[in-house]
Amino acid sequence: MIVLIHVMIALTSIGFSAFAYFAPSIAKLKANYTLVGLTLASGTYLVWSTHSNMLSSCVTGLVYLTIVSTALVLAHRKLVFASNKSD
Repeated sequence: MIVLIHVMIALTSIGFSAFAYFAPSIAKLKANYTLVGLTLASGTYLVWSTHSNMLSSCVTGLVYLTIVSTALVLAHRKLVFASNKSD
C-alpha cells in the first residue's frame, strides 16, 4: 500500500511541478515542496522497511529529484521575473 501512495505522490509532484512552471505562484511552489518532501520521506521509509536494493532506489530518486528540482527552479525564476516586471 505504501508503494502505491509513494508512486501517487511522486507522479502528483511531477505533474504539479509542470503546472507550477506554466502558472507559477508561491502557493504552488510551497505545495510542490511539500510533495517532494513527502516523496523523499516515503521513499526512504520504503528502502528502510523493505531492505530493497539501495543503488537502484537512489538512482531512481536522483532522476526524480533532478526533474522536479529543474522544474521548480525554472518556475521560481519565472515567478521572480514576472513579479519584477510588474513592479
